[in-house]
Amino acid sequence: MSDDQRIYMPSQPLEPGDRYGVLSGFDPGTRTLEAGFRIAPPFKPLPVDVVLDKDVPVTLRDGVTVHVDVFRPAGAGKVPVIVAWSPYGKGQGTSASVMGVFGMVGLDNGAVSGLEKFEGPDPAYWCARGYAICNPDIRGVADSEGDSVLWDRQEGRDCYDLIEWLAVQDWCTGRVAMSGTSYLAVSQWFTAAEQPPHLAAINPWEGVSDVYRDFLLRGGMPDTGFARHLRDHSFWGNGQKEDIIAEAERHPLMNDLWENKIPEFEKIDVPAYVVASYSNTLHTAGTFRAWRRMASERKWLRVHNTQEWPDYYDEANTEDLRRFFDRFLKDEDNGWERTPTVRYSVLDLEGGDQVDVPADRFPPADVTPAKYYLDGRSRTLATTAPTAGATAEYTAGTNADTVSFVTRFDRETVLVGYPKAHLWVEAKGSDDMDLFLLVQKLDAYGTPLQQFTVPNQGARIQDVTERGASILRYKGADGRLRVSLRRLDGTLSTDDVPVHSFDRIEKLSPGEIVDVEIDLLPIGLAFHPGEQLRLVISGRSILGTMMPGIREYTPANTGQHIIHTGGEHASYLRLPVQAVRPSWGRSPGTPSVRSASPQSPHLEPAGAR
Repeated sequence: MSDDQRIYMPSQPLEPGDRYGVLSGFDPGTRTLEAGFRIAPPFKPLPVDVVLDKDVPVTLRDGVTVHVDVFRPAGAGKVPVIVAWSPYGKGQGTSASVMGVFGMVGLDNGAVSGLEKFEGPDPAYWCARGYAICNPDIRGVADSEGDSVLWDRQEGRDCYDLIEWLAVQDWCTGRVAMSGTSYLAVSQWFTAAEQPPHLAAINPWEGVSDVYRDFLLRGGMPDTGFARHLRDHSFWGNGQKEDIIAEAERHPLMNDLWENKIPEFEKIDVPAYVVASYSNTLHTAGTFRAWRRMASERKWLRVHNTQEWPDYYDEANTEDLRRFFDRFLKDEDNGWERTPTVRYSVLDLEGGDQVDVPADRFPPADVTPAKYYLDGRSRTLATTAPTAGATAEYTAGTNADTVSFVTRFDRETVLVGYPKAHLWVEAKGSDDMDLFLLVQKLDAYGTPLQQFTVPNQGARIQDVTERGASILRYKGADGRLRVSLRRLDGTLSTDDVPVHSFDRIEKLSPGEIVDVEIDLLPIGLAFHPGEQLRLVISGRSILGTMMPGIREYTPANTGQHIIHTGGEHASYLRLPVQAVRPSWGRSPGTPSVRSASPQSPHLEPAGAR
């Protein structure tokens, strides 16, 4: 990558405020936090004595010095260490912003010690079980030197250096792992691809794996609301920070800059415990992509039915992760290898989700793709293509800038895997189209079904998720594409998942009808007899923003969008249909069924671990 592709802007020093925690100040030295120590009243006390090595300098290969906090069990001898790599301040666990996130989703701040990095492992739990936790302030953040970058192979090299430094400390066994959600997951793909010798295992818990396709320009559209939020509110330091928004404006097509922000999956060969969901519109596609493409032969996938924060800090899930780490960081013969390669969930959206369903791959072997053809006359979906051609159209920017197609299931039907749409489209009065797709579940009366992914289901969360905050309330599997960027990448595309090259613009001519393939997020969804599936095609985002308070994307649409169906333009929706098992029915008391009850804020995974 040429240096002139990357753009920087001034950073701002980390100062007291919403993102400043009790341990955010620069205060080098070693101290012991005794059992019973509580960092602040809302948080739980430490169960054991913990040694805190604060603001320890670590010099990277290019001479830049970063600072890390290390929490380790007192008097335990040599222990393995888990790294939480992100730009979020290493003392931010007690900040008002992090406490606010817990409050928003309905998590009790007393579930953690406040010593953890945002979205990272809690030292209180891990130190009590013979592990150390390393929370770094990465390049360019807080008092660490250098200029910060966002999700880049540079981060992989930096974390490589930290891992190798940790491995030779006199308190470390030489075994290092990584864990965490979101940014802390993304950094693991980049680090593992660098193959640091002492990295023993990774645990990416939902995260993007292609900055262009997942984060900045999904479907080729410059939807940069969350990117702006992340750039402006996460990289606080004394140097410069990468201006990801300016880069997207200057480089709207795939080039070396964006290729450098895709991990080299074929080099990831360490044991990996990957956690995904169907419902995170930012993370879902990237997590499943990384799972598919990483080279490791020892990789496990769990697809849960909630949101990553309650799932990550759930006690049973933390114990499950400990078994994985005990196996690969402590060589314990605990039977971890008997864990199913895949444990997935099937959402019901009416209180009967199936979780921890075992399989040896994803999609499971008993899934068969089926084409459901669109009919522009009846607005239905059917397994046979209409012989006569028809169209369905809408005018961009109007109240009804949407067309939809419905099918009703007459028997139990379960979808597990990768849906996609193959559409024949035409633009009238424009040379381009921004298309947004959604696959919804409807009840027998045609009412759309939705499900909160977090324990909080009160009035405020109802408000913020009504027209946005898609990661907090699941409304279906979505996809999007700017039609001028429809060219497929022949190397990366598969029958299940189309991948667009995003390297050229092919505008539409008047009257031109083109076919497009659009990937939708992976799905696990059960339909009972009489229930319906609706495919929505629209000129605007149906789900809104992925988090509250983020700037909404305005589509670049004018004129009419025409969807052609039947005849020589047989548009279809391809769905992953599973052979139905007896347990997919509404049988109460099945141990693998979990209901997200509003009366029970703590979500316990069902079934034996």
